[in-house]
Amino acid sequence: MYRKFVNARSPMRLFEKGLHGGLGVGNVGACIAGPGVGKTSFLVGVSIDELLRGGTVLHVALDQTVSHVRDYYDTVYLALAASTHLDDPTASHAEIDDHRRIRSYRKAGFSVSKLSDALKVEVQAGARPTLIVIDGLDAEQITQDDVEGIRSLLAGLAAEAWMTLETTGGSEGLASVSGVEEALNVIVTLEAKGDEITLRAIKDHENEDLHDLHVGLDPRTLLLVRS
Repeated sequence: MYRKFVNARSPMRLFEKGLHGGLGVGNVGACIAGPGVGKTSFLVGVSIDELLRGGTVLHVALDQTVSHVRDYYDTVYLALAASTHLDDPTASHAEIDDHRRIRSYRKAGFSVSKLSDALKVEVQAGARPTLIVIDGLDAEQITQDDVEGIRSLLAGLAAEAWMTLETTGGSEGLASVSGVEEALNVIVTLEAKGDEITLRAIKDHENEDLHDLHVGLDPRTLLLVRS
Protein backbone atom coordinates (compact mmCIF):
# COMPACT_ATOMS: atom_id res chain seq x y z
CA MET A 1 0.00 0.00 0.00
CA TYR A 2 1.51 3.34 -1.00
CA ARG A 3 2.39 5.86 1.70
CA LYS A 4 0.12 8.53 0.21
CA PHE A 5 -2.86 6.19 0.63
CA VAL A 6 -1.74 5.21 4.14
CA ASN A 7 -1.46 8.88 5.09
CA ALA A 8 -4.91 9.68 3.71
CA ARG A 9 -6.47 6.88 5.77
CA SER A 10 -4.46 7.58 8.92
CA PRO A 11 -6.42 8.21 12.15
CA MET A 12 -4.43 11.44 12.33
CA ARG A 13 -6.59 12.87 9.56
CA LEU A 14 -9.67 12.33 11.78
CA PHE A 15 -7.76 13.79 14.70
CA GLU A 16 -6.89 16.90 12.71
CA LYS A 17 -10.46 17.26 11.48
CA GLY A 18 -11.72 17.09 15.05
CA LEU A 19 -9.31 19.89 15.95
CA HIS A 20 -10.56 22.20 13.18
CA GLY A 21 -7.50 21.43 11.06
CA GLY A 22 -4.94 20.21 13.56
CA LEU A 23 -2.30 21.90 15.70
CA GLY A 24 -0.68 24.11 13.06
CA VAL A 25 2.73 25.62 12.43
CA GLY A 26 4.00 27.77 15.28
CA ASN A 27 1.63 26.27 17.82
CA VAL A 28 2.16 24.19 20.96
CA GLY A 29 -0.10 21.31 21.98
CA ALA A 30 -0.18 19.13 25.08
CA CYS A 31 -1.34 15.59 25.72
CA ILE A 32 -2.31 15.18 29.38
CA ALA A 33 -2.76 11.92 31.28
CA GLY A 34 -1.69 10.02 34.33
CA PRO A 35 1.29 7.65 34.37
CA GLY A 36 1.21 4.63 32.08
CA VAL A 37 -1.85 5.61 30.05
CA GLY A 38 -0.13 6.01 26.66
CA LYS A 39 1.33 9.50 26.34
CA THR A 40 4.54 8.27 24.69
CA SER A 41 2.53 6.14 22.25
CA PHE A 42 0.54 9.22 21.27
CA LEU A 43 3.67 11.25 20.58
CA VAL A 44 5.32 8.45 18.61
CA GLY A 45 2.16 8.02 16.53
CA VAL A 46 2.07 11.75 15.74
CA SER A 47 5.78 11.67 14.90
CA ILE A 48 5.58 8.65 12.58
CA ASP A 49 2.67 10.25 10.73
CA GLU A 50 4.76 13.39 10.21
CA LEU A 51 7.76 11.35 9.08
CA LEU A 52 5.70 9.35 6.58
CA ARG A 53 4.57 12.67 5.11
CA GLY A 54 8.18 13.69 4.54
CA GLY A 55 8.69 15.81 7.65
CA THR A 56 11.60 15.89 10.08
CA VAL A 57 11.11 15.21 13.80
CA LEU A 58 13.13 16.11 16.89
CA HIS A 59 12.07 13.84 19.76
CA VAL A 60 13.12 15.07 23.20
CA ALA A 61 12.94 12.30 25.81
CA LEU A 62 13.12 13.08 29.52
CA ASP A 63 14.43 10.33 31.82
CA GLN A 64 14.44 7.83 28.94
CA THR A 65 17.41 6.51 26.98
CA VAL A 66 17.81 7.07 23.26
CA SER A 67 17.82 3.32 22.64
CA HIS A 68 14.56 2.89 24.55
CA VAL A 69 12.85 5.58 22.46
CA ARG A 70 14.24 4.14 19.23
CA ASP A 71 12.90 0.69 20.18
CA TYR A 72 9.51 2.27 20.86
CA TYR A 73 9.43 3.79 17.38
CA ASP A 74 10.40 0.44 15.87
CA THR A 75 7.58 -1.35 17.72
CA VAL A 76 4.94 1.16 16.62
CA TYR A 77 6.24 1.34 13.06
CA LEU A 78 6.31 -2.45 12.59
CA ALA A 79 2.74 -2.71 13.88
CA LEU A 80 1.67 0.06 11.48
CA ALA A 81 3.46 -1.53 8.52
CA ALA A 82 1.81 -4.89 9.25
CA SER A 83 -1.69 -3.48 9.72
CA THR A 84 -1.61 -1.29 6.59
CA HIS A 85 0.49 -3.52 4.32
CA LEU A 86 2.73 -0.52 3.71
CA ASP A 87 4.56 -0.65 0.39
CA ASP A 88 8.33 -1.26 0.82
CA PRO A 89 8.32 -1.00 4.63
CA THR A 90 12.10 -1.45 4.86
CA ALA A 91 12.80 1.64 2.75
CA SER A 92 10.21 3.69 4.64
CA HIS A 93 11.70 2.55 7.95
CA ALA A 94 15.16 3.66 6.85
CA GLU A 95 13.81 7.04 5.76
CA ILE A 96 12.06 7.50 9.09
CA ASP A 97 15.29 6.80 10.96
CA ASP A 98 17.13 9.26 8.75
CA HIS A 99 14.65 12.10 9.38
CA ARG A 100 14.18 11.58 13.12
CA ARG A 101 16.51 12.87 15.81
CA ILE A 102 16.29 11.74 19.43
CA ARG A 103 17.80 13.66 22.32
CA SER A 104 17.70 12.46 25.92
CA TYR A 105 17.89 14.63 29.03
CA ARG A 106 17.41 14.17 32.72
CA LYS A 107 14.08 15.69 33.61
CA ALA A 108 15.58 17.86 36.31
CA GLY A 109 18.18 19.25 33.92
CA PHE A 110 16.00 20.03 30.90
CA SER A 111 15.23 23.62 29.95
CA VAL A 112 14.05 25.67 26.99
CA SER A 113 17.61 26.96 26.72
CA LYS A 114 18.91 23.41 26.22
CA LEU A 115 16.22 22.81 23.62
CA SER A 116 17.35 25.96 21.83
CA ASP A 117 20.95 24.73 21.82
CA ALA A 118 19.85 21.35 20.42
CA LEU A 119 17.84 22.99 17.67
CA LYS A 120 20.80 25.12 16.60
CA VAL A 121 22.89 21.96 16.22
CA GLU A 122 20.17 20.18 14.22
CA VAL A 123 19.60 23.13 11.91
CA GLN A 124 23.33 23.50 11.26
CA ALA A 125 23.45 19.78 10.43
CA GLY A 126 20.67 20.23 7.86
CA ALA A 127 17.98 18.55 9.96
CA ARG A 128 15.59 21.45 10.53
CA PRO A 129 12.59 19.87 12.31
CA THR A 130 9.01 20.36 11.18
CA LEU A 131 7.79 18.76 14.41
CA ILE A 132 9.22 18.83 17.92
CA VAL A 133 7.90 16.43 20.54
CA ILE A 134 8.84 16.61 24.22
CA ASP A 135 7.99 13.56 26.31
CA GLY A 136 8.03 13.40 30.09
CA LEU A 137 7.24 16.85 31.46
CA ASP A 138 5.40 17.16 34.78
CA ALA A 139 2.25 19.26 34.62
CA GLU A 140 3.00 20.77 38.02
CA GLN A 141 6.43 22.03 36.97
CA ILE A 142 6.01 23.52 33.51
CA THR A 143 5.43 27.27 33.42
CA GLN A 144 3.81 29.69 31.02
CA ASP A 145 7.27 31.12 30.30
CA ASP A 146 8.39 27.61 29.24
CA VAL A 147 5.53 27.31 26.76
CA GLU A 148 6.11 30.79 25.39
CA GLY A 149 9.82 30.03 25.08
CA ILE A 150 9.07 26.92 23.04
CA ARG A 151 6.70 28.89 20.83
CA SER A 152 9.38 31.50 20.17
CA LEU A 153 11.71 28.73 18.97
CA LEU A 154 9.05 27.47 16.59
CA ALA A 155 8.68 30.87 14.95
CA GLY A 156 11.95 30.57 13.07
CA LEU A 157 11.50 26.94 12.10
CA ALA A 158 8.03 26.71 10.52
CA ALA A 159 7.43 23.86 12.96
CA GLU A 160 4.86 22.79 15.55
CA ALA A 161 5.38 21.17 18.96
CA TRP A 162 3.59 18.53 21.00
CA MET A 163 4.44 17.73 24.60
CA THR A 164 3.20 15.27 27.18
CA LEU A 165 2.24 16.48 30.64
CA GLU A 166 1.82 13.94 33.40
CA THR A 167 -0.75 14.61 36.11
CA THR A 168 -0.91 12.71 39.36
CA GLY A 169 -4.68 12.56 39.07
CA GLY A 170 -4.84 11.56 35.40
CA SER A 171 -7.61 13.28 33.49
CA GLU A 172 -9.06 14.36 36.84
CA GLY A 173 -5.93 16.38 37.54
CA LEU A 174 -6.41 18.99 34.84
CA ALA A 175 -6.46 21.77 37.41
CA SER A 176 -2.70 21.27 37.70
CA VAL A 177 -2.16 22.75 34.20
CA SER A 178 -4.31 25.81 34.80
CA GLY A 179 -1.18 27.97 34.93
CA VAL A 180 -0.22 27.13 31.34
CA GLU A 181 -3.61 26.46 29.78
CA GLU A 182 -3.84 29.91 28.19
CA ALA A 183 -0.37 29.57 26.64
CA LEU A 184 -1.16 26.22 25.00
CA ASN A 185 -3.01 26.18 21.68
CA VAL A 186 -4.41 22.65 21.94
CA ILE A 187 -4.90 20.33 24.91
CA VAL A 188 -6.02 16.72 24.64
CA THR A 189 -6.39 14.05 27.31
CA LEU A 190 -5.97 10.30 27.20
CA GLU A 191 -8.63 8.47 29.16
CA ALA A 192 -8.59 4.73 29.88
CA LYS A 193 -12.02 3.13 29.69
CA GLY A 194 -11.80 -0.62 30.14
CA ASP A 195 -9.66 -2.01 27.32
CA GLU A 196 -9.86 1.23 25.34
CA ILE A 197 -7.95 4.48 25.58
CA THR A 198 -9.75 7.46 24.09
CA LEU A 199 -8.57 10.92 23.11
CA ARG A 200 -10.63 13.91 24.16
CA ALA A 201 -10.05 17.57 23.31
CA ILE A 202 -10.40 20.03 26.15
CA LYS A 203 -8.92 23.01 24.27
CA ASP A 204 -8.92 23.58 20.51
CA HIS A 205 -7.31 26.93 19.77
CA GLU A 206 -10.03 29.53 20.32
CA ASN A 207 -12.88 27.25 19.25
CA GLU A 208 -15.54 26.81 21.92
CA ASP A 209 -17.20 24.02 19.93
CA LEU A 210 -15.09 20.99 20.83
CA HIS A 211 -15.68 18.21 18.32
CA ASP A 212 -15.40 14.50 19.02
CA LEU A 213 -11.97 13.33 17.88
CA HIS A 214 -13.05 9.77 16.97
CA VAL A 215 -9.48 8.60 17.66
CA GLY A 216 -8.18 6.31 20.34
CA LEU A 217 -5.11 4.29 21.25
CA ASP A 218 -4.87 0.52 20.96
CA PRO A 219 -2.94 -0.54 24.10
CA ARG A 220 -1.89 -3.82 22.45
CA THR A 221 -0.28 -2.40 19.30
CA LEU A 222 0.36 1.16 20.63
CA LEU A 223 -1.21 2.47 17.41
CA LEU A 224 -3.57 5.39 17.05
CA VAL A 225 -6.85 3.94 15.79
CA ARG A 226 -10.29 5.10 14.75
CA SER A 227 -12.70 4.82 17.65
